[in-house]
Amino acid sequence: MPLLFLPEPYAFDLSTERFRAFGPDLANLWHEGGLHRVVGGREVRSDPAPGGVVVEPFDAEIEAEVRTLLGAPFDLNGFYTWARGADPIVRRLVSKLEGLRPPLAPDPFESLVASITAQQVSLFAAFAIRNRLIERFGKRAEHAWSFPTRARLARAKEDELLSLGFSRRKAEYVVGLARSDLDLEALAALPDEEVKERLTAVRGLGAWTADWFLARHLARPRAWPAGDLGLRKAVASFYGDVDVRAVSERFDPFQNVVAHYLLVGARVLG
Repeated sequence: MPLLFLPEPYAFDLSTERFRAFGPDLANLWHEGGLHRVVGGREVRSDPAPGGVVVEPFDAEIEAEVRTLLGAPFDLNGFYTWARGADPIVRRLVSKLEGLRPPLAPDPFESLVASITAQQVSLFAAFAIRNRLIERFGKRAEHAWSFPTRARLARAKEDELLSLGFSRRKAEYVVGLARSDLDLEALAALPDEEVKERLTAVRGLGAWTADWFLARHLARPRAWPAGDLGLRKAVASFYGDVDVRAVSERFDPFQNVVAHYLLVGARVLG
């Protein structure tokens, strides 16, 4: 079976913990020890294996998407080298979470809609609402579902989203984004600040959403969602009463990876 190489150390279960922490994610579904996602209409399963993951089925399109999903763009070797000279808390997180490779959202539209659903609600509630959206507008393969396309949600009515648990405002945001002329694919070629400027020009996409887009879709190394309540709580649990924006300077240039290690550490290390 095709092996997708990922640099060691790589801890598959730990790296995919996010897809189990808040309930099932139908578009990135943990099922019987493997991660399922629909790519190009085909359900793809990834399983841990020495040296990386076994992926079935497998072709160039699937390889590119699974690499992104499993966080291959992150420079973990560089992060671990840097961490040897970092503060004791970072060193402890690395020792306890060695092999954690933060997952990414491969599709920019999916990433933004996911952030909209998570605005000002718990992630448990966000996942539940998002799953209803997927079931209503996506397509089921075998176990996992494809995330609704931008074109499909551009044709949706706001009242349809209201029936799924969206607030009126969030329904407007999702449909408005789908119908907007923003070129989401082009954002990958832009510097961080310009990405944020273009995103926040769209109604419903604020700084918090833009920061997570940089972090969880584009894998920008210095992305630091300082306004995120979960990150603020994680920083407080490890560092106490500090300025969340200011403390990020000590993590330069690996703010994004540190943010993920803090969040996962707060959930799994107690």
